[in-house]
Amino acid sequence: MNRRFRILFVVLGVVMLGLVAFKFFEKPLARYLVERVIGENVGNDRSAALPDGLHIYVCGSGSPMADPDRAGACLGVIAGDTRMIFDVGSGSIRVLGRMGFPVGRTERLFLTHLHSDHFDGLGELMVQSWVTGARAAPLPVMGPPGTAEVAAGFNRAYAVDAVYRTAHHGPEVANPAGHGLAAKDFIIPEGSDSVIVLQRGDLKVTAIRVSHDPVKDAYGYRIDYKGRSVAISGDTAFDPRFARTSKGVDVLLHEALDTALVGTMQKAAERRGAKPIAKVLADIPGYHTSPVDAARVAALADAGMLVYYHTIPPLPFTLVESLFLEGTEKAYNGDIRIAKDGDLISLPAGSRQVDYSNTL
Repeated sequence: MNRRFRILFVVLGVVMLGLVAFKFFEKPLARYLVERVIGENVGNDRSAALPDGLHIYVCGSGSPMADPDRAGACLGVIAGDTRMIFDVGSGSIRVLGRMGFPVGRTERLFLTHLHSDHFDGLGELMVQSWVTGARAAPLPVMGPPGTAEVAAGFNRAYAVDAVYRTAHHGPEVANPAGHGLAAKDFIIPEGSDSVIVLQRGDLKVTAIRVSHDPVKDAYGYRIDYKGRSVAISGDTAFDPRFARTSKGVDVLLHEALDTALVGTMQKAAERRGAKPIAKVLADIPGYHTSPVDAARVAALADAGMLVYYHTIPPLPFTLVESLFLEGTEKAYNGDIRIAKDGDLISLPAGSRQVDYSNTL
């Protein structure tokens, strides 16, 4: 046996021994890793390590179109000790849980408008915020006219489930008094672009009228806390009112619909005779904002950073993202990002720092 074959024989022997050893230790290793992950995450409020400031959790960066990587529209916001959620699209609460957001300590949900893709995760939020937080009062919800009606429907739909939860876990955890939603409609007065909907200490939340016809009352929001600020567009066509009220924010989160990509989808639907789908795809550009127009809004607002969220259509590849962003750098010369589920944007109080990372 020459030297080359001896080396090959030794290598194969080492590989075989390694495979046997791995098989022997596979279950103990798996048990160790699972116990470690569980120990680090279950019951651990990772937000407690964040500095005082304004922190934005991207819990849903997608749209109603099927997208395996993006949940429905949702943003979690922590301002000091206050935990809030803005919109709650399908799948978003599970993303928030994976991100370490303390869902059980959510103090308030704000809705931008009453298209179902902005509240169809509401049932999951109701249960998670109630049981995991041992809530003793219903979750406050604020939004445009019709919010109370939507909330009442969810309260009725989950009433039977609530009885079972209390029976399973007892009133100390599933307190019947804490189940459900306590909703309040509000309206921006005619002739006004905005109205303050929450003011507490250093925190101020302002609702902003936006254009989302035929939805009459559609709102964006601005959140200010200790000199840091963020604006959230919700669904809107290009609207200078949103830019004016968002003046000088550190981060502007804006929806965007790429008309060329959606147009390609429309033509494909027409070729296949899918008339209802083609009609929807033909309609939606009229009440959403193009990426370039969203960049114009960021420029008008003099925002420090533009983040596209609630992007239409799905953007599965980096090459598609480059098409989506085409022309935006000419409209806005600041930092531009396309949000992904799991993104965390941190704005520490008392600085101009913007920390952008993905937690998943």
